[in-house]
Amino acid sequence: MKFSEFNLPEKIIEAIDFMGFQTATKIQEMAIPTIINGKDLIGCAQTGTGKTAAFLIPLLAKINENKSTGVKALVIVPTRELAQQIDEHFEALSYFLDIGSVAVYGGNQPELFNRQKKAIQNGVDVIIATPGRLIAHLNLGYLSLKSVDTLILDEADRMLEMGFIGDILKIIGYLPEKRQNLMFSATMKADIRKLAHQVLHEPEQINIAVSKPAEGLVQQAFMVYENSKPDFLLYLIKNLEITNMVVFVSRKVKVDEVHRHLVKAGIKCEAMHSGKEQDQRNEVIRHFRAGNFKILIATDVMSRGIDIDGISHVVNYDIPDDPADYVHRVGRTARAERTGAAITLINETKDQLYFYNIEELIEKKLEKNSIPEAVGSSPDYNPEKFLRKPKQGNFNKKQKSFHKKSR
Repeated sequence: MKFSEFNLPEKIIEAIDFMGFQTATKIQEMAIPTIINGKDLIGCAQTGTGKTAAFLIPLLAKINENKSTGVKALVIVPTRELAQQIDEHFEALSYFLDIGSVAVYGGNQPELFNRQKKAIQNGVDVIIATPGRLIAHLNLGYLSLKSVDTLILDEADRMLEMGFIGDILKIIGYLPEKRQNLMFSATMKADIRKLAHQVLHEPEQINIAVSKPAEGLVQQAFMVYENSKPDFLLYLIKNLEITNMVVFVSRKVKVDEVHRHLVKAGIKCEAMHSGKEQDQRNEVIRHFRAGNFKILIATDVMSRGIDIDGISHVVNYDIPDDPADYVHRVGRTARAERTGAAITLINETKDQLYFYNIEELIEKKLEKNSIPEAVGSSPDYNPEKFLRKPKQGNFNKKQKSFHKKSR
């Protein structure tokens, strides 16, 4: 379905055309009419399906008709990177409209807080915020949310994982009872359904490719001893045709170790994790987008909310213990019906169990390849030895204890 077929203001269609988009993705096709009609919505869709535009486009159409003053919409997100990204999308889509937004997120710079405060006091139509920083502004008394008629919770599952449920409910207490509520999540676990029940009113539900990697993604797995991972990563970088690559590593310290190993080998790359200042992280992303370097080593701070076009390769240097995080990571490539490759390194220990769980989630078994002999040897794949088995002895003891009590 083409965007021109939706009942959208001409200036929004013009902005969409200017951005080079013609045809709506599946979630956009399903969500835009529902949101325009004023219904509550819960959308379950993985990253890369176009869900940001799915709620921003109808939100802009709605605000364009709303001539009242004050904050009209609130978008709550888990991370500063996602707040920045959504704000950038909003600016692009609202280019021909007189509608303003501000991204509100934390940081150690007093001038950042003051800029946000000034923007709020000058008046904005939309606030895109992380929960903690938004509450800080609310507590100071100059921010009113009484005029908000649309609440959007994006990446709700991530916010619950990060412990934001209390903050979200506190913020909702500042909102009018009568409003439209939209919730987007990559998973639909029990806690998400519970939150949806608390916040949404008779919502429409959309499920798009839940917990499945994109169709255009080529997934590969290699068996690699942990101490051979640095050299095999170097082998991949030197032998693949890379446009750009994100290498996901489990911990900040390890990110820096991998970064040093590649730099020592003459590879131009950068590291990104939560231990770096926000200005540093912004600068790294800016240079990565500009193509000033091809390889980015990062923790899961990059797995959601960072929209970079054309990533050709994702490498799971370490495998996440939560299978859903694998889907978010590999969703950085093969976006918007493009192709891409995800390469996962499986070591001799718990990586095997984690990858077993991933295959269960995505309902697909991948071939476990060996690495070249010149790089090192490969361990056998035997995840069963890491599966938890019930302790038969303890179970028997409980049975005996029960029988004694019964007698």
